[in-house]
Amino acid sequence: MDGYNLVSFAGVFVLVGLAWVLSADRRNVNWRVIGWGIALQLAVALFVFVVPAGARVFLVVNDVVVRILDSAGAGARFVFGRLALGPGQVGEDGQESIGLILALQGFPTIIFFSALIAILYHLGIMPRIVKAFARVFTRLMRVSGAESLVVASNIFVGVESNLTIKPHLATLTASELCTVLTAGMASVASNILALYVLMLQERFPTIAGHLISASLLSAPAALLMSKLLLPESGRPVTLGLRVEPYYERESSLMEAIINGANAGVRMIVGIVALLIAVLGLVALVNLALASLGDVVNPLLGTAGRWSLGGLFGYLFYPVALVLGVPPADAGVVSRIVGARVIVTEVAAYGELAAAMEQGLLQHPRSAVITAYALCGFAHIASMAIFVGSICALAPERAKGIGPIAVRALVAATLACLVTACVAGTFFAEGSILLGRPGPTAGATKSEIRNSTPRQQADRSETSSDDRSIAFHKFRDDRDRLPRSVSLARNDIQAPDLRNAGLYALYADAGEFNARTASE
Repeated sequence: MDGYNLVSFAGVFVLVGLAWVLSADRRNVNWRVIGWGIALQLAVALFVFVVPAGARVFLVVNDVVVRILDSAGAGARFVFGRLALGPGQVGEDGQESIGLILALQGFPTIIFFSALIAILYHLGIMPRIVKAFARVFTRLMRVSGAESLVVASNIFVGVESNLTIKPHLATLTASELCTVLTAGMASVASNILALYVLMLQERFPTIAGHLISASLLSAPAALLMSKLLLPESGRPVTLGLRVEPYYERESSLMEAIINGANAGVRMIVGIVALLIAVLGLVALVNLALASLGDVVNPLLGTAGRWSLGGLFGYLFYPVALVLGVPPADAGVVSRIVGARVIVTEVAAYGELAAAMEQGLLQHPRSAVITAYALCGFAHIASMAIFVGSICALAPERAKGIGPIAVRALVAATLACLVTACVAGTFFAEGSILLGRPGPTAGATKSEIRNSTPRQQADRSETSSDDRSIAFHKFRDDRDRLPRSVSLARNDIQAPDLRNAGLYALYADAGEFNARTASE
């Protein structure tokens, strides 16, 4: 564990302290919920990042998701042909992908996973899993059965989780309602998760496993943050009770598939509408800010283009440092994490993918922490969606839900950040969970493309520490060069690392960057 890991660990308690300061009733906080919330997060992260068996489970789950994701693309490839091939994929006829097209490669996976989840619900598999998680939260944290159930449901589904407690929505206390909203915004649905995997998989081979890990970590984080921001002051009707999930079961498997696919289509329409509207409005605001900056900069003697991204970069810079992001990457990470509040996590993950593609992140831990911090629907548009869902299911809850929803948005944002801190606490640069390109050394392009992150990890497990030591030694030697030196891409390289496929380091106009040697 290095210094940045300790910073991330301390960040957990800094964020908990901030939530306590913002609490509506600091004297009435249930510290049992807070303690177990932190303990459950640390236990899950310890198992995934440190315990060898946990790492193997992580890699198996990642491979399963990647293979399912590839199956999800079969229908899209049949309909859209070459346009549906993801980055790096090659079709059966030998045609190569022309790059990422979100509408034709990402959105079809939402339809597939929506149908898959509907099948699991119809077969009774998903309700059993959800109830198992709910029992853990109820027994350990002693929260009500209704909020435990909805938090457990949000690990796997999105706004549909509100349906599982439909009979109880009208009788929820204000604190329970805050928990329901926080849980929805602090996690992501499994069908949307597939979209993020597609966006980041080329640069981050094990992203699927990390996002699933983030979904598990976010559940107890949502409970602890919601109970800090709005502690329980009443007596929940379902306190100490086991609540059965409420859902309308289709009459046949085919009906479940049809309804699931149609639900996926409706979700895509909603996502597209939000992206078009929100990103367009953000561009308009940026235009206004840039015009204002052109007037103010000469008066103040400052320079730079004003934008929302720049504003969020300043506001969230301290947050990025608290998460354990190295200062060299904190500016980039702060802009990405901060922008999520406005432009949604879909656009934010797109910015993360672009930052990794352009080599803007110098430290591997920065990408991992950012991926965990973004893994949630914690943005204004999502808050409106979840509030609308609850009001549609229980119209009597519309009165007074506004202030609770704002607190839930803050709690969900803090929950995502705490999850990122926990991931940063156990991060190890030589970990096989990073799925680096190094393990493919000596393999053909076809073998590299078809190998799974688990197979890559197996190739590299015995020599990852040696490569990490050699890389750091080489980077130290490079950093002692004069900053004025301008080198071509292949003028400086690490001979003992080039064959391993790790990094070729080069300088361009005095700015050092890192790129994979295979590029």
